[in-house]
Amino acid sequence: MIYKFKSKAGADVIMMGPQGDQVLALLGREPASQGLLAVATLTQAMASLERAAADDDAAFALQQAEAAAAGQPPLRREGISLRQRVWPLLELMRHSLQAGQDVFWGV
Repeated sequence: MIYKFKSKAGADVIMMGPQGDQVLALLGREPASQGLLAVATLTQAMASLERAAADDDAAFALQQAEAAAAGQPPLRREGISLRQRVWPLLELMRHSLQAGQDVFWGV
């Protein structure tokens, strides 16, 4: 399944199913084939994604510190970070909030 997040305020953001499911869960939503993030909820949604990205960054920094303390070589992330994954959607949300437009998703 592929999620497509769209708004009249910006370009579409496309995510593969597992990543889209993860983002929806971070937003407190159940994975669904269609949905809406109303303008009134965008500020809270953006805060949730930013908080989750910060938590992910902190967890990875802790892992790196533990590896360094144990004398192991620096860790490298496998794949992309949550911050990188949610950045395009956060940008779409910011533009949508400024323009007063809802964000929709569908598969």
